[in-house]
Amino acid sequence: MEALGWPAVSFQLSVLDQSPISEGSEGADALRNSIDLAQLTEQLGYERYWVAEHHGTPMLASAAPEILIAAIAATTSRIRVGSGGVMLPHYSPLKVAEVFSMLAALHPGRIDLGLGRAPGSDRETMFALQRDRRQPTPDDFPDQLAELLALLEDDFPPGHALARLAALPGGPERPEVWLLGSSPQSAIWAGELGLPYVFADFINPAGAEIAELYRSRFRPSTCRSRPYVGVALSVVCAETDGDAERLASSSRMAMTLLRQGRLIRVPPIETAVAFFEQQPPPQGRRAIVGAPERVRSGVEAVVADYGADEAMAVTITYEHAARRRSYELLADAFR
Repeated sequence: MEALGWPAVSFQLSVLDQSPISEGSEGADALRNSIDLAQLTEQLGYERYWVAEHHGTPMLASAAPEILIAAIAATTSRIRVGSGGVMLPHYSPLKVAEVFSMLAALHPGRIDLGLGRAPGSDRETMFALQRDRRQPTPDDFPDQLAELLALLEDDFPPGHALARLAALPGGPERPEVWLLGSSPQSAIWAGELGLPYVFADFINPAGAEIAELYRSRFRPSTCRSRPYVGVALSVVCAETDGDAERLASSSRMAMTLLRQGRLIRVPPIETAVAFFEQQPPPQGRRAIVGAPERVRSGVEAVVADYGADEAMAVTITYEHAARRRSYELLADAFR
């Protein structure tokens, strides 16, 4: 980052990508756009590029982060690449450990495994993802997480039935494990396990106290000797405040309809502007929207509120060119 002329700020700047699908385009376009954006943000000096996991929605193409991570890491050379995050309740810990072990072996020192507890989908889609549909998926995330960490760290007690499985295919390389969340429980787990923690402010803007809870519960581990807090923010940056507000209307319309149970692709600006002429914009979720100076001030204020070490910007616009430009302007604002 210093070589790219960016050390003036006291926190890292990164990307969280949900691979948005715009009206009139397809998921394949969104995936190619994600690879293009990753290459751009690497050139701009961003620290890491994470891809999300969402299922059963026409708006987001990010159903399999491990596939997109492999494609992005293969077409970049410096930026860290990871999941934001893998929704562990859907999967076997061994399978996740093996997949990310292989990714880490192919791209040493660059792979992050961000883990989440949320389903990343609605109830019906979550049911469709289950292998055994005779009963609901058990709520055993702490056990899953402990098993996954033991596999990655080869930390089973002597004689454990799974100990031999810790000889992972990508050894000795390992991904860096992170925990993601938007509630107090995830902060407690991350702190007690000594993991870096990212809070989803774009889902719940009341996370400053939760970040402090994480720090208070933190125990040093082989992963981290001190707490590390990231905050994921909804950001749209344009040349003027008015332009940014217009660009942001597309994602705001999509999210408004999502809360009403209506799933759509990211609508054109004109459609979204007309939509909000008939009703007020949604409240409750925070978005930092505006020209570069306004966005910089907004990001700095949230980072200060959380005491964060890193800010991860998630940006959804109708046009991919506008999304590229938003990340360019954000980078320029912090140079």
